[in-house]
Amino acid sequence: MELAPVRGTATIEEVAARAGVSRSTVSRVVNGSTAVSPSALEAVRRAIDELQYVPNRAARSLASRQTRSIALVIPEQTDRFFGDPFFASIVAGIGEVISASDYVMNMLIASDDASAKALAYLRGGSVDGAIVASHHTSDTFLERLADVVPVVYGGRPSRVRPDDYYVDVDNVEGGRVATGYLLGRGHRRIGTISGPLDMPAAIDRLRGFREALADAGLEPAAVEDGDFTEMGGALAMNRILAAGPLPDALFVASDLMARGAYTALRERGLEAGRDIAIIGFDDSAVSTALHPALTTVRQPSLSQGRHMASVLLDILAGRPAVHATILPTEVVERRSA
Repeated sequence: MELAPVRGTATIEEVAARAGVSRSTVSRVVNGSTAVSPSALEAVRRAIDELQYVPNRAARSLASRQTRSIALVIPEQTDRFFGDPFFASIVAGIGEVISASDYVMNMLIASDDASAKALAYLRGGSVDGAIVASHHTSDTFLERLADVVPVVYGGRPSRVRPDDYYVDVDNVEGGRVATGYLLGRGHRRIGTISGPLDMPAAIDRLRGFREALADAGLEPAAVEDGDFTEMGGALAMNRILAAGPLPDALFVASDLMARGAYTALRERGLEAGRDIAIIGFDDSAVSTALHPALTTVRQPSLSQGRHMASVLLDILAGRPAVHATILPTEVVERRSA
């Protein structure tokens, strides 16, 4: 049965149903993106005409006007964003690529209380696309964001959809390699301080840790959540110390948490590299500032930022873009393990 046009009141879902495409495809058409197949573009435009779906933003986009701006969305609390060197490296990589293009970058720190405001801003037509530098499973507004503008995620989304674009490191392999390094040094009582388990990166690093131990016929000596913060790392280390006995070695899923673990150990008269082997994850500036210098897994965060920006620029220019880019990790040996 043919759908009757609803003059002036059609929704984006009705346009998608009429055109036989996803809501995000309709959004990309009305937002002026060329990252849509010719057949889908024609079907969406025909559905828009038939249903007379012309919101203000669509009228602007269909007239081929662009803002030449992109949004960098950081769904984190301000103190975490400014306190974690990982974000500084990611932003530097993004900035390098965007500054060499015709686009400018707007940064939005969208914590829980600001997510609705950020979404409203992006829906208002102020940007052509967005890069999301971090995300939690509770950040449901990010899925709605992908229906508004083209989005590239830093890290694998918790629920990957067929038309998602993301740039990540191989976190499972990173966790496996870190644990394998400790096993190779002869350690058998190995624990971990993980990141928050509402983040895919933390889940994947913990999975790699568990898989490496299972392959060696071992069980974890300790598993504690350190929340990817220095304080969280210290608190997690204190819980491990209180539970006793002290593991031989520890995989700490970020350098910042490892710094917290160092502090907790020193307060008990213990030292990384002497009383317990520690390997971190990131290879940030934190790793070389610690004493002893931290053995860690390098993730190429600067390169990750560059890739994220490049993928988004490809999408906005209508060039072919890779949906999933996975970058390698490697162990950097220093003195803590």
